[in-house]
Amino acid sequence: MSSVQVSSKLASFSLAAVLSMGAVTAMAADVMVGGAPMLPSKDIIDNAVNSKDHTTLVAAVKAAGLVETLKGPGPFTVFAPTNTAFAALPAGTVDTLLKPENKAMLTKVLTYHVVAGKWDAAAIGKMIKDGNGMASIKTVSGGSLTAKSNGMGVTLTDEKGGVAKVTIADVYQSNGVIHVVDKVLLPN
Repeated sequence: MSSVQVSSKLASFSLAAVLSMGAVTAMAADVMVGGAPMLPSKDIIDNAVNSKDHTTLVAAVKAAGLVETLKGPGPFTVFAPTNTAFAALPAGTVDTLLKPENKAMLTKVLTYHVVAGKWDAAAIGKMIKDGNGMASIKTVSGGSLTAKSNGMGVTLTDEKGGVAKVTIADVYQSNGVIHVVDKVLLPN
């Protein structure tokens, strides 16, 4: 085989590799959550309303008056509990939080799931590594979450000792990133 043929084959292989990487990136961009594609061109709210797994979260965000904030430029990182996570709370908790007289408490719980900035899995993983296996993450509510890597993924421990697992990471939005979690995180 001549050097021209080898160069041609290497160039073809390189082009194929680059195109494949682009296809993988494009596939990763349309992450499915709750049966709906999460489009990176949409904001946090416009994507969340399409997820059948996050109807309770969306209702809570509306009741707390946080829609416009989470449609804003951000960037925000949201640890988004599923309907199943809300259902696991003690009976009556969600109904109580959704009452107008409990808006301040609901807002505190919801903003405890929000971090200023765009913190994807790689950034959180680096924070954990730099912190010798754990990282303290300051939330918009003023509280802290403790992130750890258990070798199988990332967990978040709230101020009450509850632990949530990130079940879907890196759901990119136009104004941040969402990480789906399996528990509702509770501040002090």
